[in-house]
Amino acid sequence: MFFFGLNGRGKGMPRHSNMVNLLFVGALLLTLFGSNVEGLGVNWGTKSSHQLPPETVVQMLKDNGLKKVKLFDADPYVLNALADTDIEVMVGVKNSELEAVSQKNNAKKWVDDNVAKYVENKVRITSVAVGNEPFLVDYKDKYINSTLPALMSIQKALDDAKLGDRIKASVPFNGDIYMSPPWRPLPSAGLFRPEVSDEVEDIADFLAKNNAPFIINIFPFFSLVMGDSGFPVDYAFFDGADGIQDGNIEYTNVFDASFDTCVSALKQIGHANMTIVIGEIGWPTDGNKWANSSLASKFYNGFLPRVTNNKGTPLYPGYIEVYLFGLVDEDAKSIAPGNFERHWGIFDYAGQPKFNTSLDAKDKNKKLVGAKNVTFQSKKWCILRSDVPHDKQKLNETMDYACEHADCSAFAEGGSCSGLGECEMASYAYNSFFQMSNQSKESCDFDGLATQVDKDPSKDQCKFNIQIKPNGHEHIDSDSPAPSPFSFSSSHLTGVPSIALVGLALLVMTSLFFF
Repeated sequence: MFFFGLNGRGKGMPRHSNMVNLLFVGALLLTLFGSNVEGLGVNWGTKSSHQLPPETVVQMLKDNGLKKVKLFDADPYVLNALADTDIEVMVGVKNSELEAVSQKNNAKKWVDDNVAKYVENKVRITSVAVGNEPFLVDYKDKYINSTLPALMSIQKALDDAKLGDRIKASVPFNGDIYMSPPWRPLPSAGLFRPEVSDEVEDIADFLAKNNAPFIINIFPFFSLVMGDSGFPVDYAFFDGADGIQDGNIEYTNVFDASFDTCVSALKQIGHANMTIVIGEIGWPTDGNKWANSSLASKFYNGFLPRVTNNKGTPLYPGYIEVYLFGLVDEDAKSIAPGNFERHWGIFDYAGQPKFNTSLDAKDKNKKLVGAKNVTFQSKKWCILRSDVPHDKQKLNETMDYACEHADCSAFAEGGSCSGLGECEMASYAYNSFFQMSNQSKESCDFDGLATQVDKDPSKDQCKFNIQIKPNGHEHIDSDSPAPSPFSFSSSHLTGVPSIALVGLALLVMTSLFFF
């Protein structure tokens, strides 16, 4: 992590005129803390009904050269698997914990239980994410008053535990905290959203004082989700689309424009040299017409070479620390923002690559390496019976029940299973519930409408998955709003994203292009 100014942007790196002294300091830092200037990071989410064993995931990280991992909590099962791996770890304080850890004693206990204990166990924890997008528009002012106190308390607890010199606390923000004003819709005019600008400035001041980075999540995908009115598709990728002229700079893609809007917003509040980390960036592969493996591959194959070759952006050239979002698909995530939420993984639910890309800057032909020795449940599926009458009301009720308790996000408009007929949809829903329920006999009944088969009923791109075997450590824990009960209305199936999660597209991307 770039908390020590190793990339030339932090304020903690001393400038010596004597080159020998400079090299000595650099060598000392590398000896003490290891090299932080190389390697991609990835978000490891665990909101899955059936999780891969953490040891399997850790091996997958190693096999793919992923040297940094960002967690959304501090799961002991996951952290223990990361011991003795030299993988850099960012642990997370959940939004629901912010108010509690604002208190000194609670912060101390949290650090003792979730950081210090694992550092002693040789887990290479390098940072703590305090909250997850706490200033999201949809949260209104829910976490406005607790985020900075929580950040300060956690950092103080780290300092008191003699860990603060190498473990820094920061706050991952959603891209909706910054914008360009309508009267000057350019990256160079970036500023923070008025209703949170004071709080963001206070947090940035604290981060600068502690030589910690500013973390931002950027999702060019949302520019297309909101772009049916004419947003240019190519601008979401890296193929040299017609761009936006900002002085001497031409912006030909959403990522550069968005990132530099954040750079400008920080400059406006006196932090022109602050290190910026991308906490989340990626592209989903299902659950929306813009979410598929082909477009995900296009995005990553344009984005990753820029990152691995340290290209940076026009206003922030050079290395940018990046955490891809995410590692594996999570079938138990809330679909309130959109059905695509369960399909952000570079790898599928079983840890297998979903498209071709390379994470290696030196070898573009090196492909993703999937999870090894994954064990699946029995080769059987649950489908709608063809030998009994299908009462439409009964069929819809059973489908609704199955999808409310399992994953039917592929039914979304443009999704991989959106072209199924009603009976085929019922079969998919029944099977999803059956697999979620570990193939129990009772889970494939649905008032006598369902039956088990040993022939794969998958159709074209719509895959009827067999779940992996449960490992006994699954936990579904979320700070996000719970999903609404699944109904077969067009609005729910479409999965229209909330204004908070597409704030970046609305406030930055769209304004930059259309004004």
